[in-house]
Amino acid sequence: MFLEIVASTVRSCVAAERGGADRIELCAALGTAGVTPSAGTIKAVKAAISIPVFVMIRPREGDFVYSEEEIQVMEHEIDAAKVYGADGIVFGCLTADGNVDVAATKRLITRSAPLPVVFHRAFDVTNDLFKSLEEIIECGCVRILTSGGQPKINEKGIETLHALSRQAAGRITIMPGGGVTEEVLPKFDKTLITEVHTSAREEVISPSSSWPSSNIFETNWQETTSDRVKEFKK
Repeated sequence: MFLEIVASTVRSCVAAERGGADRIELCAALGTAGVTPSAGTIKAVKAAISIPVFVMIRPREGDFVYSEEEIQVMEHEIDAAKVYGADGIVFGCLTADGNVDVAATKRLITRSAPLPVVFHRAFDVTNDLFKSLEEIIECGCVRILTSGGQPKINEKGIETLHALSRQAAGRITIMPGGGVTEEVLPKFDKTLITEVHTSAREEVISPSSSWPSSNIFETNWQETTSDRVKEFKK
Protein backbone atom coordinates (compact mmCIF):
# COMPACT_ATOMS: atom_id res chain seq x y z
CA MET A 1 0.00 0.00 0.00
CA PHE A 2 1.43 3.36 -1.07
CA LEU A 3 1.68 5.54 2.06
CA GLU A 4 1.33 9.30 2.15
CA ILE A 5 2.11 11.03 5.46
CA VAL A 6 0.58 14.41 6.24
CA ALA A 7 3.10 16.46 8.21
CA SER A 8 3.75 20.02 9.27
CA THR A 9 7.38 20.00 10.45
CA VAL A 10 10.79 19.04 9.12
CA ARG A 11 11.15 16.61 12.02
CA SER A 12 7.96 14.77 11.05
CA CYS A 13 8.92 14.63 7.38
CA VAL A 14 12.35 13.17 8.16
CA ALA A 15 10.77 10.57 10.47
CA ALA A 16 8.23 9.70 7.78
CA GLU A 17 10.92 9.04 5.19
CA ARG A 18 12.97 6.97 7.63
CA GLY A 19 9.91 4.88 8.41
CA GLY A 20 9.30 4.09 4.76
CA ALA A 21 6.70 6.68 3.70
CA ASP A 22 6.32 7.13 -0.03
CA ARG A 23 5.16 10.76 -0.13
CA ILE A 24 4.52 13.78 2.12
CA GLU A 25 1.56 16.12 2.17
CA LEU A 26 3.01 19.24 3.76
CA CYS A 27 0.80 21.73 5.55
CA ALA A 28 0.66 23.88 8.67
CA ALA A 29 -1.87 23.87 11.54
CA LEU A 30 -2.93 20.23 11.33
CA GLY A 31 -5.40 20.85 14.15
CA THR A 32 -7.47 23.01 11.80
CA ALA A 33 -7.34 20.44 8.96
CA GLY A 34 -4.28 22.20 7.57
CA VAL A 35 -3.37 25.50 5.92
CA THR A 36 -0.57 26.54 3.58
CA PRO A 37 2.90 25.95 5.08
CA SER A 38 5.48 28.74 5.05
CA ALA A 39 7.96 29.06 2.22
CA GLY A 40 10.72 28.42 4.74
CA THR A 41 9.15 25.13 5.77
CA ILE A 42 8.78 23.99 2.17
CA LYS A 43 12.41 24.85 1.41
CA ALA A 44 13.73 23.16 4.56
CA VAL A 45 11.69 19.99 4.03
CA LYS A 46 12.79 19.67 0.41
CA ALA A 47 16.42 19.99 1.55
CA ALA A 48 15.97 17.34 4.25
CA ILE A 49 14.19 14.51 2.40
CA SER A 50 14.15 12.90 -1.03
CA ILE A 51 10.56 11.56 -1.30
CA PRO A 52 7.94 13.71 -3.11
CA VAL A 53 6.38 16.61 -1.23
CA PHE A 54 2.88 17.78 -2.12
CA VAL A 55 2.06 21.19 -0.64
CA MET A 56 -1.38 22.14 0.67
CA ILE A 57 -2.72 25.46 -0.54
CA ARG A 58 -5.38 26.70 1.87
CA PRO A 59 -5.35 30.40 2.81
CA ARG A 60 -7.29 30.06 6.07
CA GLU A 61 -9.13 27.67 8.32
CA GLY A 62 -12.90 27.29 8.09
CA ASP A 63 -14.87 26.45 4.96
CA PHE A 64 -13.65 25.99 1.40
CA VAL A 65 -15.70 28.74 -0.27
CA TYR A 66 -13.16 31.33 -1.34
CA SER A 67 -13.47 34.96 -2.40
CA GLU A 68 -11.66 36.38 -5.40
CA GLU A 69 -9.08 37.87 -3.06
CA GLU A 70 -8.48 34.48 -1.45
CA ILE A 71 -8.13 32.79 -4.83
CA GLN A 72 -5.46 35.35 -5.68
CA VAL A 73 -3.66 34.53 -2.43
CA MET A 74 -3.81 30.83 -3.37
CA GLU A 75 -2.29 31.61 -6.77
CA HIS A 76 0.62 33.43 -5.09
CA GLU A 77 1.07 30.53 -2.65
CA ILE A 78 1.18 28.07 -5.56
CA ASP A 79 3.85 30.20 -7.22
CA ALA A 80 5.93 30.15 -4.03
CA ALA A 81 5.50 26.40 -3.56
CA LYS A 82 6.76 25.83 -7.10
CA VAL A 83 9.79 28.07 -6.53
CA TYR A 84 10.76 26.12 -3.41
CA GLY A 85 10.50 22.73 -5.05
CA ALA A 86 7.01 21.34 -4.43
CA ASP A 87 6.35 18.12 -6.32
CA GLY A 88 2.58 18.59 -6.33
CA ILE A 89 -0.20 20.87 -5.12
CA VAL A 90 -3.19 20.08 -2.87
CA PHE A 91 -6.34 22.21 -2.55
CA GLY A 92 -10.12 22.11 -2.64
CA CYS A 93 -12.57 24.82 -3.71
CA LEU A 94 -16.34 24.73 -3.24
CA THR A 95 -19.28 26.93 -4.14
CA ALA A 96 -21.63 28.44 -1.57
CA ASP A 97 -24.27 25.85 -2.50
CA GLY A 98 -22.00 22.90 -1.69
CA ASN A 99 -20.68 21.87 -5.06
CA VAL A 100 -17.18 21.75 -6.54
CA ASP A 101 -16.12 25.21 -7.68
CA VAL A 102 -15.14 24.05 -11.14
CA ALA A 103 -14.04 27.47 -12.38
CA ALA A 104 -11.73 28.10 -9.41
CA THR A 105 -10.39 24.54 -9.53
CA LYS A 106 -9.50 24.80 -13.21
CA ARG A 107 -7.93 28.21 -12.66
CA LEU A 108 -5.70 26.92 -9.86
CA ILE A 109 -4.80 23.77 -11.78
CA THR A 110 -3.63 25.98 -14.63
CA ARG A 111 -1.56 28.01 -12.17
CA SER A 112 -0.09 24.79 -10.71
CA ALA A 113 1.05 23.39 -14.07
CA PRO A 114 3.08 21.36 -14.73
CA LEU A 115 2.70 19.97 -11.20
CA PRO A 116 -0.02 17.37 -10.46
CA VAL A 117 -2.96 18.51 -8.32
CA VAL A 118 -4.86 16.70 -5.56
CA PHE A 119 -8.37 17.69 -4.46
CA HIS A 120 -8.43 17.42 -0.66
CA ARG A 121 -11.17 16.58 1.84
CA ALA A 122 -13.30 19.56 0.88
CA PHE A 123 -14.68 16.82 -1.38
CA ASP A 124 -16.27 15.15 1.66
CA VAL A 125 -18.66 18.05 2.32
CA THR A 126 -20.00 18.37 -1.21
CA ASN A 127 -23.68 17.63 -1.80
CA ASP A 128 -23.12 14.62 -4.06
CA LEU A 129 -19.82 12.78 -3.86
CA PHE A 130 -20.35 10.84 -7.07
CA LYS A 131 -21.27 13.93 -9.09
CA SER A 132 -18.32 15.79 -7.54
CA LEU A 133 -16.03 12.91 -8.50
CA GLU A 134 -16.88 13.40 -12.18
CA GLU A 135 -16.38 17.16 -11.97
CA ILE A 136 -12.97 16.78 -10.32
CA ILE A 137 -11.91 14.26 -12.95
CA GLU A 138 -13.03 16.66 -15.68
CA CYS A 139 -11.00 19.46 -14.07
CA GLY A 140 -7.83 17.37 -14.30
CA CYS A 141 -6.90 16.43 -10.73
CA VAL A 142 -4.88 13.25 -10.31
CA ARG A 143 -6.12 12.20 -6.86
CA ILE A 144 -8.89 12.82 -4.31
CA LEU A 145 -8.24 12.68 -0.57
CA THR A 146 -11.44 11.53 1.10
CA SER A 147 -12.95 9.82 4.14
CA GLY A 148 -15.91 8.66 2.09
CA GLY A 149 -18.04 11.58 3.25
CA GLN A 150 -17.65 10.76 6.96
CA PRO A 151 -16.03 12.83 9.75
CA LYS A 152 -13.60 9.92 10.14
CA ILE A 153 -13.33 6.72 8.15
CA ASN A 154 -15.83 4.11 9.34
CA GLU A 155 -17.62 1.11 7.81
CA LYS A 156 -20.02 3.32 5.84
CA GLY A 157 -17.13 5.44 4.65
CA ILE A 158 -15.19 2.40 3.50
CA GLU A 159 -18.18 1.24 1.43
CA THR A 160 -18.35 4.67 -0.18
CA LEU A 161 -14.61 4.71 -0.84
CA HIS A 162 -14.89 1.39 -2.66
CA ALA A 163 -17.86 2.67 -4.68
CA LEU A 164 -16.01 5.84 -5.62
CA SER A 165 -13.01 3.80 -6.74
CA ARG A 166 -15.23 1.61 -8.90
CA GLN A 167 -16.78 4.67 -10.52
CA ALA A 168 -13.38 6.29 -11.01
CA ALA A 169 -12.25 3.20 -12.93
CA GLY A 170 -8.63 4.26 -13.05
CA ARG A 171 -9.31 7.83 -14.23
CA ILE A 172 -8.29 9.25 -10.84
CA THR A 173 -6.92 7.81 -7.59
CA ILE A 174 -9.19 7.64 -4.56
CA MET A 175 -6.98 7.97 -1.49
CA PRO A 176 -8.53 7.34 1.96
CA GLY A 177 -7.62 9.86 4.64
CA GLY A 178 -9.14 11.02 7.91
CA GLY A 179 -8.89 8.45 10.66
CA VAL A 180 -6.81 5.85 8.80
CA THR A 181 -5.25 3.62 11.46
CA GLU A 182 -3.31 0.38 11.40
CA GLU A 183 -6.58 -1.41 12.27
CA VAL A 184 -8.45 0.17 9.35
CA LEU A 185 -5.94 -0.84 6.66
CA PRO A 186 -7.03 -4.52 6.36
CA LYS A 187 -10.62 -3.43 5.67
CA PHE A 188 -9.75 -1.86 2.33
CA ASP A 189 -10.17 -3.85 -0.87
CA LYS A 190 -6.60 -3.70 -2.16
CA THR A 191 -7.78 -4.05 -5.76
CA LEU A 192 -9.63 -0.71 -5.36
CA ILE A 193 -7.60 1.19 -2.76
CA THR A 194 -3.89 1.43 -3.52
CA GLU A 195 -2.89 4.53 -1.52
CA VAL A 196 -3.65 5.77 1.99
CA HIS A 197 -3.04 9.01 3.89
CA THR A 198 -2.34 9.35 7.60
CA SER A 199 -0.28 11.37 10.08
CA ALA A 200 1.22 8.48 12.10
CA ARG A 201 1.78 10.91 14.96
CA GLU A 202 2.53 10.58 18.66
CA GLU A 203 2.60 13.17 21.42
CA VAL A 204 5.83 15.00 22.18
CA ILE A 205 6.16 16.11 25.79
CA SER A 206 7.66 19.59 26.01
CA PRO A 207 10.34 20.27 28.65
CA SER A 208 8.31 23.36 29.49
CA SER A 209 5.43 21.18 30.71
CA SER A 210 6.84 21.41 34.22
CA TRP A 211 7.20 25.18 34.25
CA PRO A 212 4.93 27.11 36.65
CA SER A 213 3.36 28.93 33.70
CA SER A 214 2.72 25.75 31.69
CA ASN A 215 -1.05 26.06 32.16
CA ILE A 216 -1.19 29.26 30.10
CA PHE A 217 -0.56 27.56 26.75
CA GLU A 218 -0.66 24.00 25.45
CA THR A 219 3.02 23.15 25.22
CA ASN A 220 2.95 19.54 24.04
CA TRP A 221 2.45 18.72 20.38
CA GLN A 222 2.22 15.84 17.90
CA GLU A 223 4.94 14.59 15.55
CA THR A 224 5.13 11.75 13.06
CA THR A 225 7.38 8.93 14.28
CA SER A 226 9.29 6.47 12.13
CA ASP A 227 8.10 3.57 14.28
CA ARG A 228 4.43 4.37 13.60
CA VAL A 229 5.11 4.78 9.89
CA LYS A 230 6.77 1.35 9.88
CA GLU A 231 3.58 -0.12 11.40
CA PHE A 232 1.61 1.14 8.39
CA LYS A 233 4.17 -0.28 5.97
CA LYS A 234 4.14 -3.82 7.40
